[in-house]
Amino acid sequence: MATAINPQAKPKRSLLILMAAFIIPVVLAKLALDFNWFEQGATNKGELLQPVENLQPLLSEQSPKWRVMYIVPAQCGNECENAIYAIQQVWLALGKESDRAQPAVFLTATSDSKAMNILHDYEHINVVTLNQSQMQQLEASQVNEHIFLVDTQGNAMLRFPLYQLRQDAVMGSRDVLSDLRKLLKLSRIG
Repeated sequence: MATAINPQAKPKRSLLILMAAFIIPVVLAKLALDFNWFEQGATNKGELLQPVENLQPLLSEQSPKWRVMYIVPAQCGNECENAIYAIQQVWLALGKESDRAQPAVFLTATSDSKAMNILHDYEHINVVTLNQSQMQQLEASQVNEHIFLVDTQGNAMLRFPLYQLRQDAVMGSRDVLSDLRKLLKLSRIG
């Protein structure tokens, strides 16, 4: 006895195979992203702040520029001096793009007077003086004790570590420069 082949079964089977060929890769990609099955690529060298820190209220009187910033602490040791030096060097290394960015520091009444003397040597660093209530906003922030990049909208988006040794600070400032150049290239603002 011969078995009759259903003429409807072959198109249904082809349709199921075709659907599986499109659906399975999408499901696998979603699972790979959800369960971190692979190392995600990142081109930034600094630590991305999530969520970004909104510093717009503190920078409202400043012109809209990209900023390499640092908060001067009460005691300015080697890390502090190297951070001030590094943000100045990053700005100088920008060359023709330096008009789109600005090195800046936040100072308060409790900031070390030694740092204020150091800042007199770096004429291009913009000093933003904060009152006590403004400083309290920054004390528990993600940018405290770091060099950080601020976009033209006043959002701190990347932070970089501080270094004890000047040579390490110079090497670390290359990472800041690399990220800042990338952001300036991609940005049409500022």
